[in-house]
Amino acid sequence: MLNFIKKVFSPSFLFFSIFLLIYTFYKSEIVWSGNKIDYYKFYYILSILLIVIAIISFFLNEKIKSLLIKIILFLIFFVYLIEFYIISYDGFARTLTYYLKEGKSYEAISIMDKYNNLKQKDSQVKLIIRPQSHLKNTEKKLLPLSGISNSQTIHCNENGYYSIYQSDRYGFNNPDSEWDQKEIEYLTLGDSFVQGSCVNRPNDITSVLRTLSNKSALNLGYGLNGPLLQYAGLREYLSKNVKNVLWFYYEGDDLFNLEISLKSKILNKYINDLNYSQNLKKLQPAIDNLNELNMSIKLKNNEKYDSEISKSKITNFIKLYSSRSKFFSKSDDKVLNKTEFSKILALAKNLALKNNSKFYFVYLPEYSRYKDNYDNTNYREVKKIVKQLQIPFIDIHTEVFEKEENPLNLFPFKLKGHYNIEGYKKIGVKINEITNMLN
Repeated sequence: MLNFIKKVFSPSFLFFSIFLLIYTFYKSEIVWSGNKIDYYKFYYILSILLIVIAIISFFLNEKIKSLLIKIILFLIFFVYLIEFYIISYDGFARTLTYYLKEGKSYEAISIMDKYNNLKQKDSQVKLIIRPQSHLKNTEKKLLPLSGISNSQTIHCNENGYYSIYQSDRYGFNNPDSEWDQKEIEYLTLGDSFVQGSCVNRPNDITSVLRTLSNKSALNLGYGLNGPLLQYAGLREYLSKNVKNVLWFYYEGDDLFNLEISLKSKILNKYINDLNYSQNLKKLQPAIDNLNELNMSIKLKNNEKYDSEISKSKITNFIKLYSSRSKFFSKSDDKVLNKTEFSKILALAKNLALKNNSKFYFVYLPEYSRYKDNYDNTNYREVKKIVKQLQIPFIDIHTEVFEKEENPLNLFPFKLKGHYNIEGYKKIGVKINEITNMLN
């Protein structure tokens, strides 16, 4: 066996090294047009170094080559052992910590299993259907910006239990009566962090603001919403009685989600035509039907869905995704499109001001900022753009997380995910404090 490995080792090693270099070039120069050269610099150096070692290996004597093979095999085993440990630790830590803290078992079932269990008790229970899921079909004439209305909606589980909320008349995470209030103190726009992922009402940010102010607050947040989807939601659901518009920006994936949204013909109409509207408030039955259709397809593809998740996990394991995310530079999907980002933000601000609403930009930090070596390039650029547009900048990173002895305490079990109840609460308290001061 060892003799066979010796024969194929050098050509196989060289082939892999060249492939890694070509793949690095493809990702760096073609996919990202050279905009992430700092991220890919390490992989360029690594692949070139491996090519040199592979070429040298052709000229090594049998004894040294055998030693080199053993060292490389050991290193491969070692790095995959680390990858396995990182993946396993997350689930184990959540389960153990939740049991020690709450005295009960972590609800370690899939969202599909949760749905099937609840369906037996409530036939009207629904799954989350995100607006971004509709972007894949470019032929659709209707693009929903919310979920299924007036339904018990299963959200997510990071804190030991599945969060579930009763959606309002337009499919958002609000008590339905909020739409009937004479004055809306806060209108919140953002992604899953604003939607209130993995906590129940009244522990999401909007509910905290509603409780603190003792006034009405509307939550238009939805998972995977980036700046363009947020702006479209503002255009469709902003009413004259809104006092403060809170535009939340999540540094984890808002830029990536913006790039996806910019490919939508319908969403681009909101940028290019200030009079454009889908009149979504009047089309909720059609929105519900479309979301129900998406949900039924998702349920029919349950086995396929689980299979795709399994394949993704295997692929990420082979690519050492968790180890690379933990020990090396940030992910390669955060390229700031300054032109479009600035344009959308300016449009949103002008719309709010035209509505006689005050407009605030709220910057939400991600887990990796406090766990890994963090690249602040986009943080500084985003902050600069917001300041240039003369928009009040509420920096949750500096106002909340940096003031914590351990910022990770504001995440579920100090692990990667959305904020926990305490995190959401402290953010709501700070926003209420700052807006009251500025008002």
